[in-house]
Amino acid sequence: MNNLESNEVPKVRHGLLIIGPAFLAACLLEALVFAMVDPGEVHWPGHTSQPSRQGVYTMAFFSFWLISMACSGLVLWLAKTDRK
Repeated sequence: MNNLESNEVPKVRHGLLIIGPAFLAACLLEALVFAMVDPGEVHWPGHTSQPSRQGVYTMAFFSFWLISMACSGLVLWLAKTDRK
């Protein structure tokens, strides 16, 4: 293969199968959540300084993306079959 070992291709493919759909899910969640929630109204208990609107958008997006990647990874792990 083109300078790739045969076991590296499935790892790259699985990574793309996890990251790609998770990114789209995070985009959709971001749009849905912030269509109903104003990031300026989000208050963190116990903190005197609040993050900016852009900071809330960024933290929420990456949180949604990580959760979606965990879900996608779990689906791939559950769907894995033993090939002998």
